Amino acid sequence: MPTYIVSVASGRLNSEAKQRIAAGITSSHSNATGAQGFFAQVIFNEIPAGDHFIGGAPLVSDQIFVHGHIRAGRTAAQKRQLLEAIVDVVVDAAKTEARFVWAYVSELPPSQMVEYGKVLPEPGSEHEWLTSMAEGDRDYLLSIG
Repeated sequence: MPTYIVSVASGRLNSEAKQRIAAGITSSHSNATGAQGFFAQVIFNEIPAGDHFIGGAPLVSDQIFVHGHIRAGRTAAQKRQLLEAIVDVVVDAAKTEARFVWAYVSELPPSQMVEYGKVLPEPGSEHEWLTSMAEGDRDYLLSIG
């Protein structure tokens, strides 16, 4: 499951902006990779003033950081599409400028990830992975996205 951690100064994003960012990142991930939406999760990490430094000095600007952990196996073009879409989503939802959005993607081998009780499939094998699940597990996943 791709996990996206959005780190931002405490109070910077309201619940509507968080919802828009979470939905937008999920959609961006699905569009770029072809994976179903239930694979994506977005976690917001609010950072108290004085707990974030850049260049040794306290952060005083409007930076929003998105760190994505995705399954390895995506092309460079897919990752670029994903990163550009994430920046667009955050800029729109947070009403900020692109220079304040920093986004990163790190890859993990699917064979080293277990979610929903099963080792994750290689990219492109999601359908077979899903159909190999017990009906109750499959129905649960399909109900969440």
